[in-house]
Amino acid sequence: MAKLTHKPELLAPAGNMEKGRMALLYGADAIYLGGKMFGLRAFANNFELDEIAEMTAYAHSLGKKVYVTVNIFAHNDDIARLPDYLRGLEQAKVDALLISDIGVWATARQVVPNMALHVSTQANTTNYAAVQAWERLGAERVVLARELSLGEIKEISAKTSVELEAFVHGAMCISYSGRCLLSSYLTGRDGNRGACTQACRWEYDMYKLGEGKRPGEYFDLEEDERGTYVMNSKDLCLIEYLPQLLDAGVCSLKIEGRMKSVHYVATVVSVYRRAIDACWQDREHYSVPGEWITELNKVSHRQYTTGFAVSKPDHNAQVYTSSKYEQTHDFVGIVTGYDAANKRVYFEQRNNVKAGEPLELLQPDGRLLSFVLTEMQDADGVAIDCAPHAQQKFSAYSAKELLPNSLLRRKVVKE
Repeated sequence: MAKLTHKPELLAPAGNMEKGRMALLYGADAIYLGGKMFGLRAFANNFELDEIAEMTAYAHSLGKKVYVTVNIFAHNDDIARLPDYLRGLEQAKVDALLISDIGVWATARQVVPNMALHVSTQANTTNYAAVQAWERLGAERVVLARELSLGEIKEISAKTSVELEAFVHGAMCISYSGRCLLSSYLTGRDGNRGACTQACRWEYDMYKLGEGKRPGEYFDLEEDERGTYVMNSKDLCLIEYLPQLLDAGVCSLKIEGRMKSVHYVATVVSVYRRAIDACWQDREHYSVPGEWITELNKVSHRQYTTGFAVSKPDHNAQVYTSSKYEQTHDFVGIVTGYDAANKRVYFEQRNNVKAGEPLELLQPDGRLLSFVLTEMQDADGVAIDCAPHAQQKFSAYSAKELLPNSLLRRKVVKE
C-alpha cells in the first residue's frame, strides 16, 4: 500500500488525562495510552478503565481515536487475568489494542473478536514476511521497528496491504526494539514488563577484575573528566523526512513520550501537525522552516538524530557527556480561561513566574504570542507580583483574548 490515499494520522502519547486532552487539542488525530496493567510504561500515570472510557468518549466527540497498549511480554498469571481487562477495554469503546505477544494476541482474538488489533513495535517487526504473517493473523496495522531504513519501509509497504505505523519523534532505546534486560539485572525492575529504569542512561566506568596488573583500577571509556554515557542514545527527529515517509506508505506518524510533560506533548504535536498538513498539501516543495526546529528545541529533549531512517547509526548517535535533557524554555503556566468583560486571563501555575518577565504563549491553534504578566491577582483577587506556589491559580490583564489550554513559557537564561 505504498500509495497513500488520505492524509497520514498524527499519533501522540497520553500519559494521563490532561496529556491526552492536550495532545488532541493541539492537533493529534489519535492518542495511545496504557492502562494500569499489561503496558510497557508502568511509571507513567496511566489510566483506570473508567478513565479510559472517559478519554475515549472525549476523543470520539472530536472525531478522533484512542489506542490502548497491551504490549507486555506476558507470563502465565498475566494471561489468566487478561480476559476481563480486554472486555473492559471493549466496553470503553477504544478503537484498537497494541499487542506484541502472540499469546495475548490469540487471547484477544478469542475474547474480543471484533476489536481492531495493532502489532506493537515491541514485536520487533523488521521485514515484509513478518508483516505478511501478522496480516494473515488479522492485524489491521503494524507498528514497524525503529531499526528500519526508509528504503526498507517502502519495500515492506509495496509487498503488504496492512496499515503501517512508524515513530517519527522521541526517545530511542539503546536495545533492539526495546528488548533489554539491563534494568532488570541492575535494579530488579523489568523493562519488558513496563518497569524500565533507563539504566542505559547512567554514567558507567570500566574497571579491571581479578588477578594481574592493578586489579580494581578504573578506566575511562572516553577520555573526559565528566565520565561517559556509552548507551545514552539521542532522540529521534524525522520532521525533515516526512515526504519520504509518505512515499514509503506510512499511514500513521507516531510521537514517543507517554512519560513526558504536557508542555512536551502539546509543543511537539503542534509542530508535527503543521508539518504534516504542509507536506500533504505540497509534498514536492515541502521544507522545514527554522521556527519549527526552534519549537522542538524548547521542550525537554536530547540532541536529535535520524536514527536508522537514513543510514545506520554510528558513534554520533549517542550523547557521551551527560544524560541530562536540553531545553531552551521552561513551562510556567497554562491558560484556564478568559474574561472578556474585564480583560483578564486566568492561569494555573506550573513554575515560579513573576510580573514583568518576558514570556510567550503557544496557543492550540499554533499561534505564538509574546506576553508579559501585568496586574497580577491571586484566586481571591488580591494583587500579587509573582506566583510561586505549585499549580497556583492566578490572573493577569490581557487586552487580547487568549485561548484556553495555551502554554505560557519563559526562555531559559543560561548562567
